[in-house]
Amino acid sequence: MLLSIVVPIFNEAQNITGLYQEVVSCLGEEAFDFELILVDDGSRDDSFAIMTGLAEKDPRCKLIQFRRNFGQTAAMAAGFAASSGDVIVPMDGDLQNNPADIPKLLAKLDEGYDVVSGWRKSRKDTFLTRKLPSVLANLLISRMTDVSLHDYGCTLKAYRKEVLDQVQLYGELHRFVPALAFQSGARVAEIPVDHRPRTAGESKYGIDRVLRVVLDLITVKFLLKYSTRPLQLFGKWAFGSFALSFLAFLMTIYMKFGEGLSMNRNPLLILSAFLLFSGVQFIALGLLGELVTRTYHEVQNKPIYTINKTINFDEQS
Repeated sequence: MLLSIVVPIFNEAQNITGLYQEVVSCLGEEAFDFELILVDDGSRDDSFAIMTGLAEKDPRCKLIQFRRNFGQTAAMAAGFAASSGDVIVPMDGDLQNNPADIPKLLAKLDEGYDVVSGWRKSRKDTFLTRKLPSVLANLLISRMTDVSLHDYGCTLKAYRKEVLDQVQLYGELHRFVPALAFQSGARVAEIPVDHRPRTAGESKYGIDRVLRVVLDLITVKFLLKYSTRPLQLFGKWAFGSFALSFLAFLMTIYMKFGEGLSMNRNPLLILSAFLLFSGVQFIALGLLGELVTRTYHEVQNKPIYTINKTINFDEQS
């Protein structure tokens, strides 16, 4: 079995050599046949130069360089597409994930699962800006996707190649891959993994990511439940709109005949109808836009990134 380790890299010059050494040491001791795919997501430091030096010494180390920063989802999508392994394991490049956990993920995968997600049970991050938003987000994601995981945000996971072949990534959807894979029938499991404090470099995550996660969660919920039957979703909104409009109309009639207030001086009906239908239109346009985007990427098969250079890949890659 060939194992593909996919690592998105963005300004991690201080951590790359240590990451490479840990992966090689750990998987070498376990006698795994593996490739290490490093995806340079438009780094502005010496990351690519360091990775190039490693690739020149070890053909198992393969590089992909983006022309600019496209984001973690695009970097993971590029790594997944270029992988040759039967099993693909993404992980962070900041050394907070421990490569020693990879054999544990694979052992769980051998129990018959298609996706094994890491759970940073003892997470070494700040509580207010990282851990608390993560807990709330995981509760919300688990409830809305019906795939209960403690830690959707943990990059360290193990996927069977055929499962990832069924998933199209864009936006910030990399964290929702277990839910998207579950939709296609994949068996999903979760195990605790080690999490270490960052000792070098700077975190690329901020509190602003919470909003993007929430917006992408709306997209995932729509894709999981209504992508093949959108009329059921919009039909619910339509019936709700009719009901509220009818209630507002009854209230206006009551105020007219019960309290003697003139209808042309009562903005209730007009304001309620305006706000209600505006909200429905915005939601409908947003979800339809997401559906069009998904269709565009799948039908056109157009990647969400552009590659500048590759190293140690054959011509087919």
